[in-house]
Amino acid sequence: MKKYNTIFLDRDGTINPDPGYISSLEQFKFYDFTFDALISLANNKNRFCIITNQSGVSRGLINPKDLNNIHNYIKNKFMENSVPLLGVYFCIDHPDNSTPRRKPGPGMFLEASKDHKIELKNSVMIGDSKDDIQVGKDLGMDTILVLTGRGEKTITDNPDINPTIIVDNLKKAADWILDE
Repeated sequence: MKKYNTIFLDRDGTINPDPGYISSLEQFKFYDFTFDALISLANNKNRFCIITNQSGVSRGLINPKDLNNIHNYIKNKFMENSVPLLGVYFCIDHPDNSTPRRKPGPGMFLEASKDHKIELKNSVMIGDSKDDIQVGKDLGMDTILVLTGRGEKTITDNPDINPTIIVDNLKKAADWILDE
């Protein structure tokens, strides 16, 4: 089993389906396999941090209060399932006017690292987009591309993408980490 300091998770397309700009709690649901995967990793003393771009706020498609409700729901579900979540870090920057906080920038990771004494080079990033893989690689992490969400399109549009491993979904990512 590979032991990581922290397992970073993208949100939409990785732990939940991504129908596009989830603007209410009623639109949010976890994949059926999400907590099976996370619990198996948590049982092996792993801790987690969610890092997510949420430009729907700056686009006027998501109310900040609704985003906060979704993130509180996520935190509560992690707690109910005894999955140690360090935090949910999000960036509302529009892609056309982004700061280094927005993935693939390192800002949210550096903030989480400072807040929780995370060893980034001894961590892993799991996500479904080029930005998820790029920032993980830039920070010296292992990277896992999941084929849920935009994963398939990410491979098609970026044939040179080179994550540590490509897997079908978060459950398969957990299996890989536990089998390493």
